[in-house]
Amino acid sequence: MSIQTFEPKLASVGGIPIARLLPNKGKKPIGAWCFLDHAGPADFGKDDAGMQVGRHPHTNLQTFSWMLNGEVLHKDSLGNEQVITKNQVNVMTAGTGLHQGISHTEQSVFPDTGGSENAARGISMVQLWIALPTDQKIERSFHHYPKLPTWSEGNVEMILTTGSYTNTSGETFKAPTIQYSRLVGIDVYFKQDGEATLNLEPGFEYGILVSEGEVESEGKVCQQDQLFRFHDSDVANNKSIKLVAKKGTRIMFIGGEPLNNQVLMWWNFVADNKAEIEQSIIDWNNGHERFGNVDSDMKRLPAPELPKGFKG
Repeated sequence: MSIQTFEPKLASVGGIPIARLLPNKGKKPIGAWCFLDHAGPADFGKDDAGMQVGRHPHTNLQTFSWMLNGEVLHKDSLGNEQVITKNQVNVMTAGTGLHQGISHTEQSVFPDTGGSENAARGISMVQLWIALPTDQKIERSFHHYPKLPTWSEGNVEMILTTGSYTNTSGETFKAPTIQYSRLVGIDVYFKQDGEATLNLEPGFEYGILVSEGEVESEGKVCQQDQLFRFHDSDVANNKSIKLVAKKGTRIMFIGGEPLNNQVLMWWNFVADNKAEIEQSIIDWNNGHERFGNVDSDMKRLPAPELPKGFKG
């Protein structure tokens, strides 16, 4: 099997170090997974506010937040307020088309600021976006998933964050997470040195983010904050992939069917054409009602202009 290794683009968002793997120049999404950040790991001092991401919009996508450590308060323009904590998923759906859109804020919370009594003063989170199929009329929504299918294979613990999956023993698991295209996401944690075999679905594209440690597969090593991507033709010819890792290694395994529509991205917007992104920038910066209001005093982030060379 042929594997590509993607290097992260390092940045800071809301005061947190970010390793960004998608979008990656010249590389298409993995199924409908079009954006992939690993936020942290970061530890916060007593007077550090942690992650503080002011009010910002989204279109034609779902935000998919997978929390590895720490706690974050989500507030959105639908009126939802939800703290997400370790091993939980938040999915916010922006809806499709120019009549839809959503805005939200994200901020770290601790025992004395709205978090649980055991909230860590730190953060490690995998933040993904899922491009929506624009030929469907999809409404805005928000869902929180505190319980997800969990099982062990030898010394490896797996959590199914979205989709359905049949493991090497023939057991099938199904996550409750809302979907509009076929996707799968599995958190894989090595409790001891060992190996794990992950089954592959024909017609899916796949990638692996290493959030902690490193993994080896097919003679290649993927280190922390790097991304493995499998060639589509190889997925068609292979039913599984084997990973070897040491104790404490943790990965996010993602896959999905490609969308039928083009996926264009700029700032926090996704669309299938340039004109819709241009209009979304205008609407957000002029306070259009499609993006609603968020009950927060956090800073409202302006949308940057589309670069002159942006192709659509």
